[in-house]
Amino acid sequence: MTQSRGHQVAVDFDVPARMRDGTILRANVYRPASEGQWPVLLTRLPYGKDLPMAGALLDPLQVARQGYVVIIQDTRGRFTSGGEWTPMQAEAEDGYDTIEWASKLNYSNGEVGMFGISYFGFTQWSAMTLQPPALKTAIPIQTWNNPLNGTTFRGGALELGTTAQWQMMMGLDVLLRRHRGEADPRILGAALYQLINDIDALGSQGYASLPLREFAPLKRNDVAPAFFDAFPYEMQQDRVNYMTILGKHEKVIVPTFNIAGWYDIFLQDTIENFRIMRTEGKTPEARQSKLLVGPWSHGGMNNPIGELNFGMGSTAAFIDLKIDLVSLQVRWFDHYLKGVENGIEAEAPIKLFVMGANIWRDEQEWPLARAVETRYYLHSNGHANTLEGDGTLSTTPPEAEESDNYTYDPANPVSTRGGALLMTPEYRSGPYDQRPIEQREDVLVYSTPPLEQDTEVTGPITVRLWATSSAPDTDFIARLVDVSPDGYAQNLTDGIIRARHRHHAKGEAPSLIEPGQAYEYEIDLWSTSNLFKQGHRIRVDITSSSFPRWDRNPNTGHDLGVDAEFAIAQQTILHDAEHPSSILLPIIPAAN
Repeated sequence: MTQSRGHQVAVDFDVPARMRDGTILRANVYRPASEGQWPVLLTRLPYGKDLPMAGALLDPLQVARQGYVVIIQDTRGRFTSGGEWTPMQAEAEDGYDTIEWASKLNYSNGEVGMFGISYFGFTQWSAMTLQPPALKTAIPIQTWNNPLNGTTFRGGALELGTTAQWQMMMGLDVLLRRHRGEADPRILGAALYQLINDIDALGSQGYASLPLREFAPLKRNDVAPAFFDAFPYEMQQDRVNYMTILGKHEKVIVPTFNIAGWYDIFLQDTIENFRIMRTEGKTPEARQSKLLVGPWSHGGMNNPIGELNFGMGSTAAFIDLKIDLVSLQVRWFDHYLKGVENGIEAEAPIKLFVMGANIWRDEQEWPLARAVETRYYLHSNGHANTLEGDGTLSTTPPEAEESDNYTYDPANPVSTRGGALLMTPEYRSGPYDQRPIEQREDVLVYSTPPLEQDTEVTGPITVRLWATSSAPDTDFIARLVDVSPDGYAQNLTDGIIRARHRHHAKGEAPSLIEPGQAYEYEIDLWSTSNLFKQGHRIRVDITSSSFPRWDRNPNTGHDLGVDAEFAIAQQTILHDAEHPSSILLPIIPAAN
């Protein structure tokens, strides 16, 4: 029992909850020790209710002292809970059943809110789609709505860096459960030794395993069948409906407080969750949803982020030097679960961090209504290769210009360097100087002259790229970069398109390209908010790989994951009057 400001706290471990099929899921319950009934805050996660991650963003002891019952539950098939572990497939029904169970506990007042990040943000959305009567609000942090937009695939490319690392880490508990009760402990020891060695070697060599359909680090450990299930159904939306929220938002009737990061792997979907609820929410309550976006990576909300220090006021502990993230969440729950009139519903629906200026700012809508969509065009004399090349970027449309060419060799891919990542320790997320990869001949670099005035870019960003390839299928990657006067090249956001999936957003089936034929590719760079200061330069990098974040396109046109060998592609980027390659930037007019 713990005593501090507020209530004494009692903790009940491994409390059972029976699901509709009889499966028992177990939770730790943190509650005021005194007599009474309290609102419930629930999170459901597959990472272990007894491990530090469970309370990393909402300390259950601290919050229970403030008059809440906090329940942290192991999801089905994980750690202390029963059932079989099949990622994401039972979360809607199990979430509904757990909410109803929690609302009827003798120390519950029947009002339930949910909280959590990433997978346990998804468990919130899944439950919300079934409209459990006791659920009144939720705070999903950094989570997805469409697995084909950054979870398993992005622009048609496999999110190899994230999926392989995540599946292997999840395999530790799989092995422990598989060998539970084993008479010879050496069998479990050998299995764990093999998996841990493969996890440690993933970044240095495991990611390069071929063919992908026989991905050796996962195949030999036999801990992640879901990884291999994705290959035959590449980019088929109906096959991932169980892990998709997009298209189901209309079933959600409660307000959500969505929290995102500019360098998060689920940035755009978190923003879209807010936008859809705010503008298309089924109920007035749902349309009270809010959004907070920091300069954060996935789960990383302190300084530095990547190589940069955005200031103490950028961190989750000192948001705008006014409030910490735990207190902010409690304030939200106080209003929606306790009826406290604390003014939170009257505040701006959006609070975002403007990088470069390093300030927080309130906004009323997304995208920002005052943003001026401004097209910057790619230019060169045919030698934009490397940061020493002649590539430029301007608002002047091109006329007759030489194209740029480079060789994409999947056996020698451009290495991932920063960005919206969740990978092994060799590949850190966030902003990193891009000059080491901009030295490569297979990276095209287009920069404005030094800016004559501060220029803010806040909103969604799209590149329209005209290109030809010698291959029947290939990839193109675009990246937005802020270049300081000293040359430091800060990556802001990027995106990829796999040629065969160039029309996926339009609902069209995949199709190979005709070698040598020019195609226009739309590359979604998601969103950012950054002040390019006077004297800085706006830069766009174009290339064909970022490995191992995304799988290497072998340039063969074969089915995903079957190739053990590669073909070399000759890439041509066009930027002339008939093929005006460009980036569309939402420019925020300077305040008068």
